[in-house]
Amino acid sequence: MTEATEHTFITRFRIPKRMWQAYGTAAARQGVDRSADLVDHVRAFIKEHGNEQELAALAAAEQELTERRARKGGRPKKEQTA
Repeated sequence: MTEATEHTFITRFRIPKRMWQAYGTAAARQGVDRSADLVDHVRAFIKEHGNEQELAALAAAEQELTERRARKGGRPKKEQTA
């Protein structure tokens, strides 16, 4: 994937199912989206511990998110097949 075609993506990581479920219910109770909370955590971690290159990558990623969110209408939802 080239820099021009990189975008947000779905990633997998290992976590005990009970922990993930507890995180989900606790987050929902606080009105927090798990994905957004994880992105916020990653952002804060990079800001605190990142080197110059990682901070530059974060800045580029933030710009990408800003541009994606500014897009009018966004992408159409995928149609569900029966």
